[in-house]
Amino acid sequence: MSGVELVPLVDEGLGNTAYLVDLGDGRALVVDVSRDLRAVHEAAAKRRLTVAFAADTHLHADFLSGARQLATKGHAQVLASAAGHREFTHTGLRDGDEVDLGGLRLRALLTPGHTHEHLAFLLLDDDREVGVFTGGSLIVGSAARTDLVAEDRTEELARAQYASLHRLAALPGEVAVWPTHGAGSFCSAPPGSERTSTIATELATNPLLQLADEDAFVSTLLGSLGSYPPYFRRLGEINRIGPPLLASDPALRPLTVGAVRARVDDGAVLVDARPVDHFAGAHIAGTISIPLRPVFASWLGWLVAADRSIVIVRDRDQDPTEIAWQAAKIGYDNIVGELDGGMDAWISAGHDAAAVVLTAADDLDGRRILDIRQRSEYLAGHLPGAVHVELGDIARRAATIGDEPTVVMCGHGERAMGAASVLEAAGHHHLAVLDGGPHDWVRATGGRLETGA
Repeated sequence: MSGVELVPLVDEGLGNTAYLVDLGDGRALVVDVSRDLRAVHEAAAKRRLTVAFAADTHLHADFLSGARQLATKGHAQVLASAAGHREFTHTGLRDGDEVDLGGLRLRALLTPGHTHEHLAFLLLDDDREVGVFTGGSLIVGSAARTDLVAEDRTEELARAQYASLHRLAALPGEVAVWPTHGAGSFCSAPPGSERTSTIATELATNPLLQLADEDAFVSTLLGSLGSYPPYFRRLGEINRIGPPLLASDPALRPLTVGAVRARVDDGAVLVDARPVDHFAGAHIAGTISIPLRPVFASWLGWLVAADRSIVIVRDRDQDPTEIAWQAAKIGYDNIVGELDGGMDAWISAGHDAAAVVLTAADDLDGRRILDIRQRSEYLAGHLPGAVHVELGDIARRAATIGDEPTVVMCGHGERAMGAASVLEAAGHHHLAVLDGGPHDWVRATGGRLETGA
């Protein structure tokens, strides 16, 4: 890395990393940046850099790209796969094409798999191969999922992913690996703190590069695929057309209690971003609980349809700008405002509030346990007799779950409260949320978790 300054910009919530590269002449290259450009602008300003190039490795399925915004507002040159057929001004690159960055060079490597038009970008300093931006092809300890383009192309793309990984693995061992997707991404990144690597490290430790042949690779990769948020399916096409440009930073417009009621009557969804215990104590009936935290965007995109108007309820000390940006980066420009004054204003106006009981791990009292974690989490260890329905499936299956006294649980309580709120909105009663997770139950009761289905 001598002579090249690279700054990773990690989005913990989406599990993705964008990159800023100092080109050494007052200009910068950015790779795989989202529509939320705050970290990019901050990193560039700190180093007194102007973003001259914005490269996208693929038509992202998990966030809106910020490349078009940088091109239009900041005159950056967009670099992307010619096979992506983007409908806005960009430099379409094919396999082997190179871009002179002013001393450094960027070479396009066609690496289909995660998407059909995927490119990796090899960064060269003279003839030295410094590192490769691998996007969703080779990632730390794995490879990104191949089922996002179309269900009937999943195996075809998995086979392409096999070839792409082995093409990248043939690079010199000291070449740095800079993926977009990392731990926390629903694009199938494994857990772990490392978000970058080297070719040599991946050859030695990546299980997918240890498999005997292509068939074993395909079987293993496809067998690892879990569920993913439905908004993934729409963002690729928006990125191809070109994400709508933002004239200003997104914001939450204050709405009176009366205006909120009118919006709800017209079909708007209320999303409560307050902490779990605040929602439990008092909330507007029918509201969906999505506590504000780094993963707010993912669960907003999973639990609320993109074609419904959204009104936010928050506490005064919660950052409205953060809520607005998290929504905007996944294309949720449908937030029409927030309840001015929050729950205090609602109650002061004389309106009723609903509540959900928070239950301790040693006080389940024979009630049905509904575990709403991801399947992999459930299989790794769950309470005996717990019924499993993933949070993302709760709305679809609410009518078949059955309305009986139920304790909803996840790993800590945030997702469980989201599930309880969806069930409540669907007409369920006698709901409680476990304050904690499976290991809290083990500590409180001395019981043993079950594994498997």
